[in-house]
Formats: sequence, C-alpha cells, structure tokens
Amino acid sequence: MVRDADGEIYSVRYEAVNAMLLNEFLKEHGEVQEQERKLEEQEATVTQLKSRIAKHEASVGRRRKDFQTTATQQQKAIKALAASLKEQASQIQKVSASLN
Repeated sequence: MVRDADGEIYSVRYEAVNAMLLNEFLKEHGEVQEQERKLEEQEATVTQLKSRIAKHEASVGRRRKDFQTTATQQQKAIKALAASLKEQASQIQKVSASLN
C-alpha cells in the first residue's frame, strides 16, 4: 500500500498482495499441522491409557476371583473344623459321663 502525505491509502500494490496472502496461509497451515501432530499424540496417549486400564481391570478381576475362591475354601475349612470340634465335645461328654 502506498499512503499520501496525510497517511491515507493512496494506492495498493497488488503485486505484493499474493505474497502477503501466501505468507499468512503458510502460517495458518503450520498451525494446523502442529494441532494435528498434538492431536495424534493425544490419541496415542488415550490408546495407551485405555490399554493400561484394561490390563488393570483384568488383574483386579483375577484377584477378585482368587479372593472369592480362597474365602470359599476357608469357609468350608471353618465348617469342617466346627463339625470336628462338636464331635470332639460330644466324645468328651460321653467319656465324662462314663467316668462318673
């Protein structure tokens, strides 16, 4: 652009407009490429996190199942022990009764 003595636009240098537009386009294009790169990084991070969560959930599920199995086994052992103690108490009462 060319300005007059008062600072008003007097004429436009059209041969320079294409260069200015190209420069602005290249700036914007660079920003878009950077945003696309960041988006790809974020998508990769999300994929990694989802994979870690799935592994963790599978591990928790296995541990929960193992815990339930162990608890069931312990409950059966406690019931068997209680039955054994009742039997022993009954035998002790019989022996005590026969001694009296």
